[in-house]
Amino acid sequence: MQELTALNQLDKSDTQEHELTQIFQVYYKRVYNYIYYRVNCHYTTEDLTSQVFEKIIQKYHTYNKSRAPFEVWLFTIARNIVTDHFRSRRKYQLFSFDAVKELISKEKVPEEVVVKAETNDELLRALNILEARERHIVALKFGANLKNKEIAEMLRISESNVGVILFRTMKRLKKEVEREGIR
Repeated sequence: MQELTALNQLDKSDTQEHELTQIFQVYYKRVYNYIYYRVNCHYTTEDLTSQVFEKIIQKYHTYNKSRAPFEVWLFTIARNIVTDHFRSRRKYQLFSFDAVKELISKEKVPEEVVVKAETNDELLRALNILEARERHIVALKFGANLKNKEIAEMLRISESNVGVILFRTMKRLKKEVEREGIR
């Protein structure tokens, strides 16, 4: 009887490990993209994405399907980690070496680096005109590839409200991009 219980425990841990592996394979890129939209630095994004999956491993046993779909739960964790990151940055207004490392470490022609950096700066400037909530919704939609319904559930607003906010935001962003002459 004890052997059967031990085998069941073993099966459960194998099943959970398999599920976590699948979760990582399915969601890593989407979580990464979502965080990159928010922080705009590959090194920071990698670090924060790792924190998200570490948290998922720690809290996976607490996930309850009846409360929210898995994606909503996962991206709520990602959102909270990004929010904590920005809070900690406010405390320590330091110069970001990560951004500099990113520019230096690419093995490209210097002209390409400059053009890419200028374009990224212009896009970042265009995104910076958005309010935090709009930028967050854009990151969830285009970085995390979430549906409007999932975003609405996460932010506790209606699905149609998400659509309206996205429409207005993209219209505003388009005007800003055209005004800046971004390529």
